[in-house]
Amino acid sequence: MKLSVIICVYNERETILTVLERVQSVDLGPGWEKEIIIVDNFSTDGTRELLQELSLPNGQVVFHPRNLGKGTSVRTAIAHCRGDYAIIQDADLEYAPEEYPLFLERVAVDRPAAIYGSRTMGGRAVYKYVANYLGVRFLTELTNLLYRARLTDVATAAKMIRTDVLKSLHLTGTGFDLDFELTDKILRAGHEIVEVPVSYHPRTIAEGKKIRPWDGLWALKVILRDRLLPVSQIIREEI
Repeated sequence: MKLSVIICVYNERETILTVLERVQSVDLGPGWEKEIIIVDNFSTDGTRELLQELSLPNGQVVFHPRNLGKGTSVRTAIAHCRGDYAIIQDADLEYAPEEYPLFLERVAVDRPAAIYGSRTMGGRAVYKYVANYLGVRFLTELTNLLYRARLTDVATAAKMIRTDVLKSLHLTGTGFDLDFELTDKILRAGHEIVEVPVSYHPRTIAEGKKIRPWDGLWALKVILRDRLLPVSQIIREEI
């Protein structure tokens, strides 16, 4: 089986090569191979130049012609995925590539449609900002209520999803809202999301964190919107 690793990059010159090295070094176990799809969202800090010089025999780098948002970067990468599963890997070292085997263990058990890496299972709260933690708790509980789910961390960026499921969804998000749209539409399409606990090393805004309070408000709007969408806007007519 093959795992497609999606790495979306915007101004991560200090970390992107380290992330890539760690992704390449991960042993997925017997029967698994990986491909890496990097999408640069028009970085302006030198990241783009680093990636232009990169040799990636087991993957490819896609360059956006202008800043189109993280959500668009993920959707660009999905179109290039050829693996059985795809996992989203941030380029900032907040999530550890070494924990991919935790996800693959669940694949071996029951091949779920989606596996999320939860930062809060077991009552953990590893955050730099209290507002971020409270916001995630609220959005998670709202999602559980509206979509009859049992998630503990709806806002995690560590998402592994079957590629056929990913390609079947009608996704439109362009920014961080895609994280929530993915969850909404996976659940609306009748799939189950399971979770595994993962470690988390959050950054501060000064260290480069890009999410802001208004992203939470946009996420709220997306969660409410998607609950009311007709099925024709959840699943694509042609895959």
